[in-house]
Amino acid sequence: MEPAKRKYDFIVIGLAVFAMFFGAGSLIFPPYLGMTSGNDWFLGFLCFFFTDVGLAFVTVVAMIRGTGKMSGMTGVIGKVPSVIINTVVLVCVGPLFIVPRSAATTFEMAIVPLPISFHSLIFSVLFFTIVWILAIRRSRLVDVIGKYLTPVMLVALLILIIVGVLYPLGRAAEPTSSSVVKDGIIAGYQAMDVLGALTVAIVVMANVTSRGYTEKKERVGITAKACVVAGGMLFLVYCGLTYLGASVSQFYHVNTVNQASLIVAITNDLFGFYGTLLLGIIVALASLTTAVGVASAVAAYFETLFGGKVSYSVLITIVILFSTVVSNFGLTTIIRFAEPVLSLVYPVIIVLIVLSFLQDKIKNPRVYQLATLFALLTSFCSVGGMPFVNEMPLAAYGFEWILPAVAGGLIGVCIPSKRKI
Repeated sequence: MEPAKRKYDFIVIGLAVFAMFFGAGSLIFPPYLGMTSGNDWFLGFLCFFFTDVGLAFVTVVAMIRGTGKMSGMTGVIGKVPSVIINTVVLVCVGPLFIVPRSAATTFEMAIVPLPISFHSLIFSVLFFTIVWILAIRRSRLVDVIGKYLTPVMLVALLILIIVGVLYPLGRAAEPTSSSVVKDGIIAGYQAMDVLGALTVAIVVMANVTSRGYTEKKERVGITAKACVVAGGMLFLVYCGLTYLGASVSQFYHVNTVNQASLIVAITNDLFGFYGTLLLGIIVALASLTTAVGVASAVAAYFETLFGGKVSYSVLITIVILFSTVVSNFGLTTIIRFAEPVLSLVYPVIIVLIVLSFLQDKIKNPRVYQLATLFALLTSFCSVGGMPFVNEMPLAAYGFEWILPAVAGGLIGVCIPSKRKI
């Protein structure tokens, strides 16, 4: 018997989507962006929101229009390139960035403010030991914690934002950034919600289907409405956090604080030590659930990729050991290293997202292959510091790869292929 559809299903699904995207890692970027953007903070925020939340939700809708799986979007360029892209994405959202960043963020926000001396190596070992215990058993404790923790963290942040707006700590200074727009775009990349959306869409697809939305048009419609609900909530939270960063831009600078220590400093200025302690505990639990969830997803992916030849327990151990090592480089180093890597990965993913809406009309795989190839090569030249890239259209905004991608797609139209999509 088909499940009964309810009028407000989109709100329930929207809240679930919000919980999946609302993590401790992402909340450290808006305040820092606000600090560097100064009185141009809202422009920087809009660029961040577009490249983070906006593109993430477009990705979810795009995948729901298809098979709901990563391979459905990346498979158009061929089996081997698809596996490579999927693997790179999972490594980025897993042991390379998000999982170690969870530990590094927790250390900066929950341990450093304490009046005790605690080495980051010892903390990371303890943190990832807990992650390993929960992940190796695939414990449902994480789901339970996450279910109740998200609203608690949301309420805590809303209180922080409301107090910060009603009693601002200062006024926005002149921007210290040479390009607020580009900084907003890069911060959106750093949040990595677009890459995360490739796996979140799988959960959304299951949720939507279980509620009786089995037809493609119904699935897309309810998902789009749910994303509007989640997007509205994230807009308010991230906008408020960006404003908080702008309000202290006269007092804090890039040379004195990093992404995590800035939100800690703001909390301490508004609520004192105990407010900072409470935020640190909430962030620690949120980071723990994120680390377990992401590490488990990565291990499960590689278990499938290797056809079960390498067990989940071995893979999750490798992921966590690698993450432990990376986390000890510190949050600032992780974020700095992530920037060029994400600048290479994102253009390819964005091209595939956009082209996925045209799969009903474009059946020639050469279009997808050359569009992504040209985007990748342009991004590689940009990251490599080749000067001619700076003269290309849209380079000032970090979108120098768009026109080459379009050119590659048009060339692909002219090259026939025996394989059809």
